[in-house]
Amino acid sequence: MEITEPVPKALEVLLRRAVLDHATTETRRRFPPLVHVGVPGLVTRTYEEEPREPHDLALRIDIVSALVRRTRRPGPAPLVWLARPGPVTEQAHDSDLAWLAATRAAGGELGLPLPMVVVDRRGWRDPRTGVTRTWARLRESRPRAR
Repeated sequence: MEITEPVPKALEVLLRRAVLDHATTETRRRFPPLVHVGVPGLVTRTYEEEPREPHDLALRIDIVSALVRRTRRPGPAPLVWLARPGPVTEQAHDSDLAWLAATRAAGGELGLPLPMVVVDRRGWRDPRTGVTRTWARLRESRPRAR
C-alpha cells in the first residue's frame, strides 16, 4: 500500500509514534537496519539485521511474513517501518528498497496491504511515493485540558 497525500490522520498519528519511539529508544549512533512490524505504541515486533549475514529477497520475505503473523490482530493491517541511521533523504538506500520489495511480496502472500516507511530520529518517508514528514523537535504529545 502506497502512502499518498493527504495522509489519513489515523495513519499520520501512528507513523509519528513510530518516529517518536525510535528517537526515544534507540541510543546507538550506529546500528544495523531495524525492521519493525505492528502498530506503533501498541503491539510491535522487531528484527535487527545482522550486518555480516547475507539477506536475499526470500529470507527478507520470510522475516516480514513471520513478524506480520506475530503482530496480526483484528482491525487494520499492521505497518512495516525500517529504522536506520542517517537522515531520511530524497534518495532511497539499497536496504530501503530491499525491505520494500520484501514487504510488498509478503503483503501479497498474506493478502494484506502493508504500508512501509523508512524512519530516522526526525521523520519518516514512503520510499515508493516520496511522501514524508519531519519534525525539528519531536516530543510526546500531551492531552489538551478541557
